[in-house]
Amino acid sequence: MKTSDLVGAQLDWVVAQCVGEDKFFYTEAGQPYTVNGNREWFKPSTDWAQGGPIIEREKINTDFQFERWIAGSRMKANLGIFEGSTPLIASMRCYVASKLGYEIDMAEQAERINELKWIVRKSCDELEEHRDY
Repeated sequence: MKTSDLVGAQLDWVVAQCVGEDKFFYTEAGQPYTVNGNREWFKPSTDWAQGGPIIEREKINTDFQFERWIAGSRMKANLGIFEGSTPLIASMRCYVASKLGYEIDMAEQAERINELKWIVRKSCDELEEHRDY
């Protein structure tokens, strides 16, 4: 799938992969979330509190030109410009492209998540076996 076509839950999921999968838990459907005292869905393409720090850290620039939001990185000038209906969507597409490239193998990414789910389930099973009732 083209990075420029990512949107919604797919975009958020791939951003989670770029940030570091070890920082997230995943529902059976693959939706990333964090645990900060409670379950918080990871939606950096719509939540400035989550997407803003990525934009700042990665030094992604946004602008509104010709009725669309665009994002690019001065740190990676050869990366190009990414479009989106919002500055967060354009910026998260730029971020993903800087980490994974212009094309994403969604099957490969899903396989990584399934491996993590297996590790988490195994760890939970082991904890349950050693639980003192």
